Amino acid sequence: MHMSQMHYLPLTPGYFIILVGFFLIVVVLLATLRYAYLSLGVSSSTALLLLFASLVGSYFNIPVYQLPPERIISDEVRDYFGMYYVIPRVTDWGGTEIAVNVGGAVIPTLMSVYLLFKHRLWFRGIIAVAIVAVVLHWLADPVRGVGIAIPVFWPAVITAIVALLLARENAAPLAYIAGSMGTLIGADLTNLYRVRGLGAPVASIGGAGTFDGIFLTGILAVLLASLYHPRHHAMQSP
Repeated sequence: MHMSQMHYLPLTPGYFIILVGFFLIVVVLLATLRYAYLSLGVSSSTALLLLFASLVGSYFNIPVYQLPPERIISDEVRDYFGMYYVIPRVTDWGGTEIAVNVGGAVIPTLMSVYLLFKHRLWFRGIIAVAIVAVVLHWLADPVRGVGIAIPVFWPAVITAIVALLLARENAAPLAYIAGSMGTLIGADLTNLYRVRGLGAPVASIGGAGTFDGIFLTGILAVLLASLYHPRHHAMQSP
């Protein structure tokens, strides 16, 4: 498979624009959401840069391994729970290329490691990631031509609940960690064995099938969790 065929939007343009719309709403409401970003542990400008980098990075996939040759589905769009995923055009037949998506896997993983160190959420982080991973592994489905997919809003909903139950005072960073790593591990990594035979040209970890859920987790789970985040000590009564 040519390297150019590894780079494509994981969703159809219309649905990708919807994700861009969520991002623009966050930009417009920046003043209102400032506390949500601070509760995450980064500045508002850094958080916006992170979300923007995830959108741009979703176009890029890093190939890591190719499965044995099989008949490949090419240049189609597949519907799963109302989301339309793009299957790239392939000009030379071959096995499924296992890849890592920059915006849906590399960036969220680096951010999650940073938040783990910053907030020292090692024990609760492991528990939260494990719970989300187990639930999403159960919800994940193999989709012909796409790979592994999950219903788009489940990662955000599940991680917000888990984070609030385990660490209300650090719910925002814990939600991001659990939502990102739990989705990557539970939906993608533990289901890689199910990719063979799906006819997917590219099975992208953090890409088509899971990128939308991971991206919305970065917005929705953090915001939902931060609604219940305790106010800063400076705002408390002496």
